[in-house]
Amino acid sequence: MGGLGYWLAGWRLMWQPGLRRFTLIPLLINTLLFGLAGWLLLSLAGAWVEGLLPDWLDFLYWLLMPIVVLGLLLATFFTFTLVANLIAAPFNAVLAARVETHLTGQPPPGDDQGMITGAVGAVAGEVGRLLYLAAWAIPLVILWFIPGLNLLAPFAWFLFSAWMMSLEYVDNPAGNHGLSFAEQRRRLRQRPALTLGFGSLMTLMTMVPVANFFAMPVGVCGATRMWVEGFEGKAIRRAG
Repeated sequence: MGGLGYWLAGWRLMWQPGLRRFTLIPLLINTLLFGLAGWLLLSLAGAWVEGLLPDWLDFLYWLLMPIVVLGLLLATFFTFTLVANLIAAPFNAVLAARVETHLTGQPPPGDDQGMITGAVGAVAGEVGRLLYLAAWAIPLVILWFIPGLNLLAPFAWFLFSAWMMSLEYVDNPAGNHGLSFAEQRRRLRQRPALTLGFGSLMTLMTMVPVANFFAMPVGVCGATRMWVEGFEGKAIRRAG
């Protein structure tokens, strides 16, 4: 199964009777934050975009504007996705554990108390990912302000966002098994097509109004199956 298959599996899993109640808080957090992101984008983006292009490219305004707007959408919703995942980290870890139990019949290591402790520890993992993000995002932000080269920024952001989306959501099942962030990156690099395929779909999903409200539970559920089946090679006893 490829990235598309696991993304679709995420949609199916989030509606399973035994899992629905664990998706409610991530869904609520995502809805509130993406609603705020949309409002900010509509309110503030116009003036910023007009000042982004250098004067010597004014004659290409209408040709280049869709690319610039796409990049702005990508950067805005990507940022809000990370914030949403930071806030919802404990709930996402629990959701991933329940999805893994649903799929394999075996819960991650530890009892319910251990699950709660691991869920709280997921917040620390999110902070580590934010530091990793900053190290790579700063050069990409600078790219926006270099005339001419800033036209490449949306494409660079998309590839980086696809990679980060997979890292972000795979951390939930992988973190439940105690894998470090460095080990998670190593494992995902071994299957770049699967990693970037799933991450690209999640990135696109965050840019579609209303659909992006569901991005977090879909991402957690889909990434959990991708990790369990695609990276760990475990048999799926009960699919979504």
